[in-house]
Amino acid sequence: MSEAIKVKGISVSYGRKRVLTNIHLSLEQGYTYGVVGPNGAGKSTLFKTILGLLEPNSGDVSILGTDIDDVRKKVAYVPQKDEVDWTFPATVEDIVLMGRYPFKKVFQRIDKNDRNIAEKAMNDLDILDLRNRQIGQLSGGQQQRVFLARALCQEAEIFFLDEPFVGVDVLTEEKIIEILRIKAAEGKTLLVVHHDLSTVPEYFDRVILLNQRLIAYGPTEEVFNETNIAAAYGAQLTILHKTGLLRK
Repeated sequence: MSEAIKVKGISVSYGRKRVLTNIHLSLEQGYTYGVVGPNGAGKSTLFKTILGLLEPNSGDVSILGTDIDDVRKKVAYVPQKDEVDWTFPATVEDIVLMGRYPFKKVFQRIDKNDRNIAEKAMNDLDILDLRNRQIGQLSGGQQQRVFLARALCQEAEIFFLDEPFVGVDVLTEEKIIEILRIKAAEGKTLLVVHHDLSTVPEYFDRVILLNQRLIAYGPTEEVFNETNIAAAYGAQLTILHKTGLLRK
């Protein structure tokens, strides 16, 4: 497989607080990557730095062998739900069609082909009947499906999903995983911030364990073990066992 993302020694700070330190990653195309670690580990910061939304203190990133600005059309991002303004007066179809905007020139209108692509994305995620609903009127699971449909509508090569399973129902979680597997089989690369450690082996081909520094990354069956999890979560490990988020 070809290299999708290359991260070379990035460090990121917010003011005087160091959030990521000397991160090196080489991620191949065609896999689902689970990005896991405790709160404050820098998972969302890693995403935003790779996407060029944050400037690192040091290091650099390449996507598909070049700078993010050269391939931005090929990269889709589904942010955390609390970063979305749910009062925005837009329908489900409006949001999904935003995935076509990177392909449009200034003042160029959405056409029939764009609408067909959007309709397929909505149909794949079982939200076609919601196409005229305002996004704030939807349930949490429906809202997450809308933003994933927007990403699918973009027909990207690389997908970044930041906590897509938070606040969703079981059916939506299963639907999202189904879509991720289909896209990986098509050669797409998917990075997913995830908190339920009990489902990591089932959901992801590969895992990135993070806690401000890189603990380990690679095939899930090789690196997702109690030693690496303990290094990432430290004292929280006992709590994870008790809450069932980590199975023995």
